[in-house]
Amino acid sequence: MSRDTAALDPSRQFHHWWNNERFRGILYQVLLLAAVVGVGWFLVSNTLTNLNARHIATGFVFLDHEAGFGISEHLIDYVPSDSYLRAFAVGLINTVEIAVLGIVLTTLLGIVMGVLRLSSNWLVARLAAAYVEAMRNVPVLLLLLFCYSGITVSLPLARNAYSLFDCIYLSNRGLKLPAPVWDASTQAVTAALVAALVLATLVSAFARRQLDRTGRSLPVARITLGLVLGLPLAVFLAGGAHLSFDVPHLAGFNFAGGVTVSPEFAALLLGLVAYTGAFVAEIVRSGILAVSYGQTEAALALGLTRMQVLRLVVLPQSLRVIIPPLTSQYLNLIKNSPLAVAIGFPDLVSVANTAINQTGQAVEGVTIIMTIYLGLSLLISVLMNWYNRRVALRGGR
Repeated sequence: MSRDTAALDPSRQFHHWWNNERFRGILYQVLLLAAVVGVGWFLVSNTLTNLNARHIATGFVFLDHEAGFGISEHLIDYVPSDSYLRAFAVGLINTVEIAVLGIVLTTLLGIVMGVLRLSSNWLVARLAAAYVEAMRNVPVLLLLLFCYSGITVSLPLARNAYSLFDCIYLSNRGLKLPAPVWDASTQAVTAALVAALVLATLVSAFARRQLDRTGRSLPVARITLGLVLGLPLAVFLAGGAHLSFDVPHLAGFNFAGGVTVSPEFAALLLGLVAYTGAFVAEIVRSGILAVSYGQTEAALALGLTRMQVLRLVVLPQSLRVIIPPLTSQYLNLIKNSPLAVAIGFPDLVSVANTAINQTGQAVEGVTIIMTIYLGLSLLISVLMNWYNRRVALRGGR
């Protein structure tokens, strides 16, 4: 058979393409995508058919309807006559609030406990190890229930609340704090605080570049403290030193006025931070141990203190080991937050469950929950991957 005839032979052409690894890889991906689309189409069409058979309305039109239920905690204005869309927004903001505060506090707790586990003090190291082992082996739901019951049972009733300066009260109804009245002076001080934080970030970035370029370090901590305290104070004094507060006071069986840190919020935040912080502590410990001890010895030989060695030499090098698993723990914290339903905190899942029970729009409600949590997880992943690339070691340095 001639070469031209062989080239036109379909079986030979098929064997030629089949032996091509790239062709097989593309073919497998196309077949997998077709299978996923087919299964998805079957599920969607079957769901719509069953909903129509049961005369259940579909779509997200219900989001414009009146919610008709109250939400105990909300950072934005909300009343039961608002729409379901605003109710979902309140739940989302509550979830984001828990996630942001939880990530910050978990990071701080994990770093402290991870460092203490490596302490040369036997008692300190064993206490840190006991905390890590205890928290990692307790179900997070049980921990949340324990924190909630501990707060509500151990604290007194509102009429017997612990008082500090007759303006801060602690009881089983939560922690009541004075709330600043939002006027022109308060807005100016808040804007000054935001500006101070931005300037402190810029100063920190400039100090880092100067340290890399010249080897000289700036007193970043003192500059940051001066900006954060000094600039708002200067604006406050320039505005006439006028600042008023809404002070809480006892009214019947509860307090009125001020701002409240509820037992549900405190128990959820405490439980998630304590639980996730134990895992972060092990990640930090492994990251520190991954740095050669010769780096520590060299830094001590240069005259650096133990704290300076940890802050300037060990921790920066350990970040490349810490960041990837730390991202997973941040995601776990967010995904564990729906357990707030068990203690009555109105997060996104709690609000969505109420909306589903009232409207019967279960598919739409679950879709909203899944989409929002997927978006939050992807956002955290993108930010952490960006930071991981920023701290990664690069060749030639």
